[in-house]
Amino acid sequence: MDFRPGLEGVIAAETSLSLIDGEAGKLLYRGLPAGELAGKRSFEEVAHFLWSGVSDEHAREAFCKHRELPSFLKKLLDGLPVDMGMMESLRTAVSALGSGAGWPPTPEEALALTSVVPTILAYRWRRVNGLAPVSPDGELGHAANYLYMLTGERPKPAHAEALEAYMVLTMEHGLNASTFAARVITSTQSDLYSAVTGAVGAMKGPLHGGAPTGVVRMLDAIGTQANAERWLRETLERGERLMGFGHRVYKTRDPRAVALREVTERLAGDDPWFALAIDVEREATRLLEEYKPGRRLYANVEFYAAAVLRAVALPEALFTPTFSAARTVGWTGHVLEQASCNRIFRPKARYVN
Repeated sequence: MDFRPGLEGVIAAETSLSLIDGEAGKLLYRGLPAGELAGKRSFEEVAHFLWSGVSDEHAREAFCKHRELPSFLKKLLDGLPVDMGMMESLRTAVSALGSGAGWPPTPEEALALTSVVPTILAYRWRRVNGLAPVSPDGELGHAANYLYMLTGERPKPAHAEALEAYMVLTMEHGLNASTFAARVITSTQSDLYSAVTGAVGAMKGPLHGGAPTGVVRMLDAIGTQANAERWLRETLERGERLMGFGHRVYKTRDPRAVALREVTERLAGDDPWFALAIDVEREATRLLEEYKPGRRLYANVEFYAAAVLRAVALPEALFTPTFSAARTVGWTGHVLEQASCNRIFRPKARYVN
């Protein structure tokens, strides 16, 4: 039998949630281009569509009902060590929410968990930084409310729109490491919260959830649009890679990056970071073709994710947790799908002496 390190190229599940075509640069959510949904449909609508295959314009109201933290979870979060990281805190909170959960997982559990994750993150962030928690605002959408709970101020419309587009475009992406972890746990007939706890643990690893940080540091180092070409050319001359370019799956333009670029271009006049990102991407693409002809190295989603997360002033410690808040939709969608036609995962290992 063939041995594929990392199970690369092995088909381990069938899904109706998303299609990734790396050669053509396509990402479809239940048959619809993800880029066409971002910026046009709310996070709540797209999440409901992924879970059920049906659009619901009133999905926001359902989300709002589950945003508040139960009192026991506040006490738990308050009791965690101050130096405990945000991903560890999220992992612990999700596990605690699963008390009494059973089999099979339900759409109601998926909705409740996805709704409350931003509140968990905002509550914990403010407490460890000596700030009073901010209660959810039922008049705001999922992304805008998250920013509001973090800062205590209603976000600029441009920032809320950009973050929502980012969260829509990253909520689902096939059988990646964290999603596969969730499906494996679900296949044992464990509960949805256990599966997502495992997914958060996988996302915590820097090979999976930490990519935008390097792009932010690159953009910080470049600083201005006038400095872009010189900085990028010097970096390539030293044989160093440009962060946020190239992708393991996409061999052409990352459709998520294309969609985020469109949002960024539309909002460039409202934030200088968006304008800088657009100019850096243009210069980097040109120079990569000059220095590495034929390699097809284009901006990936992490490049524009960094631009968005930096523009909305999100601390680096919240980059991966925010990614996780979006991906909770995909994790729970795969949990529900796995449970609907379940078979426990049991691959073989090759013994070597």
